[in-house]
Amino acid sequence: MATGCYTGRAVDQAAEVIRAERPDIVTLNEICSGDVDALERTMKQVHSGTVVAAFQPARNGRTGEPYRCVNGQQYGVGVLTHTADPYRGHELHRGVFPAQDPADPEQRAWLCVDASTVFYACTTHLAYTSSTLALAQCGHLLGVAVPELHAGAGYQPTVVSGDLNLRHGGTPDVRSCVPAGYQHLHDGGVQQFMATPDLTITASRSIGMRGTTDHAAFLVTLTTEPAEHPAA
Repeated sequence: MATGCYTGRAVDQAAEVIRAERPDIVTLNEICSGDVDALERTMKQVHSGTVVAAFQPARNGRTGEPYRCVNGQQYGVGVLTHTADPYRGHELHRGVFPAQDPADPEQRAWLCVDASTVFYACTTHLAYTSSTLALAQCGHLLGVAVPELHAGAGYQPTVVSGDLNLRHGGTPDVRSCVPAGYQHLHDGGVQQFMATPDLTITASRSIGMRGTTDHAAFLVTLTTEPAEHPAA
């Protein structure tokens, strides 16, 4: 079960940040399934149009079942998205990484929301026990899973954001798994943000979470380039 630095106050603080900043995409790591539902309600309070909430549990390597929070809910990663009307549909894409640490019962997973004709929004929380393993998982997501989405479901502008447990300038360096042409930002630590070349990053900043969790929120502002997309 996941305990870590849980304070019981992080979701309320996240809701406060959502109300203040009104983001269109929110990626969530180390979260319980019910908390995604709670933050979905907050997104719907601040946005018209369509809000989609998605959750992907980590897998318990000892049982093969979803990993659990201490309250019994499933534990994993989530994505919230907002798109303007008219609603054009959405799909979810997800998986558990083929490379895992056999000594760590928490098997890491990835999740992407396909907001049809608009974007893909993806997140993951990579292995903390081995940076080499985290790099392999990063390479699978950005070098295999996302290209397969582009080839199979159709290309759309894509963002990937999460706690990758890899650092800019680290050993290994997170930049070695960033695809050519992608834009890349980080929060000075292990939180990373990547975007396809047809998105332009105009601003970024960290937002304090008042000690409710072990990471600040990381806000990135983007615009869409009216250019032909790159080859997938």
